[in-house]
Amino acid sequence: MKPNTSTKIFGALTGAGTKPRWLGYGSVPKETADAVVIGAGVVGIAVARELAVKHGGREVLVIESAPTFGTGSSSRNSEVIHAGIYYPTNSLKSLFCVRGRHLMYKYCKEHNIPHKQIGKLIVATGSSEIPKLNSLMSRGIENGVEGLRMMEGEEAMKIEPELQCIRALLSPASGILDSHSLMLSLLGEAENHGTIFSYGTTVIGGHIDEDDHIQLHIADTMAVKNWDGRSHLKPDLILVPKLVVNCAGLAAIALSRRIYGHGLDSNSRALPPRPYFARGCYFTLSNVKSPPFRHLIYPIPEEGGLGVHVTLDLNGQVKFGPDVEWIDNVDTSCSLINSFDYSVPRDRANKFYPEIRKYYPRLKDGSLEPGYAGIRPKLSGPKQSPSDFMIQGEESHGIGGLINLYGIESPGLTSSMAIAEHVATRISK
Repeated sequence: MKPNTSTKIFGALTGAGTKPRWLGYGSVPKETADAVVIGAGVVGIAVARELAVKHGGREVLVIESAPTFGTGSSSRNSEVIHAGIYYPTNSLKSLFCVRGRHLMYKYCKEHNIPHKQIGKLIVATGSSEIPKLNSLMSRGIENGVEGLRMMEGEEAMKIEPELQCIRALLSPASGILDSHSLMLSLLGEAENHGTIFSYGTTVIGGHIDEDDHIQLHIADTMAVKNWDGRSHLKPDLILVPKLVVNCAGLAAIALSRRIYGHGLDSNSRALPPRPYFARGCYFTLSNVKSPPFRHLIYPIPEEGGLGVHVTLDLNGQVKFGPDVEWIDNVDTSCSLINSFDYSVPRDRANKFYPEIRKYYPRLKDGSLEPGYAGIRPKLSGPKQSPSDFMIQGEESHGIGGLINLYGIESPGLTSSMAIAEHVATRISK
């Protein structure tokens, strides 16, 4: 992997450009670019690869505020390849999940990415949950998920002796993968086709110029970290790209508001949606000689997530999570540079034990150890209906050459290559 840093973009792009006069930034260097992808999470990397490798060999620049790739939601999830069961039929989530799953398994096999198709059991532990389980099976079939089969509890507990349930839905198409290896492979392909990754570099905003071109304001991430949140944050560089794909994940909506809040009517449908954030903690299982389960075990979905479920990693480590904790009052700088609190309080395990014991009654006290936490960028909040992915192009906001990806939460990892395929198709039209 090339040692790209924030000096790459400032050193390579500044020096010969013209000087902008927007908001008095006459001394700020201004440069042009072909395609800019904001965010080097799994979706941003997949988009960059798709544009560089398969879409006419575009010159792609990926701008990432962190010191390296995949430090946000892409590395703080269950690493599950989802089948496509949970999402409303013909939603972007269902379409991209099913398509992305096929692309993911194919890519992993061709590029030797560690993965296993271990299957999943979604379990009902009480009679009141059986109608929801039946609905999940019907929806999965409508979404084109292969091999779904309903089991009575006795059969499910025969293949998983530690499990307690009265009925279970088997999804043999579900699996697990090494997300870091996936991102590293996609990134390597993108770099081999000329993509530049600029780390430690933050898009702090932008504006639309007189010619309706989008201009991005770029700053060193350290300047954003030291920002007081009140004074005006001046860019080090203004970049004028032909194409911008906003894959900023947790920062995507805040960034859009800082780009085209200028000059657009307040009633415009271009205005970004309201962001919501949900933190989820994971705990690992200790004090066991061997994993108690061979399949992924999921309860019936809960508000804001899929419930505290059992995930196995490729080394056999058992993880439980995530739970759902809604986060309020997230400021702009926090989302722009991903300065969220990712700590996992040890006493939070007290809420995990009763949830897990509904389907794993032999879980021993003291066997849960704090693992890690992730933040989900959501478009719906507490007690609201789950939202779909949102992909906004010019037809929505009226700005040529800009595609925004909002609310890319689960199944974002599974969907990443399908989302990239979709973005490239929209650009070519």
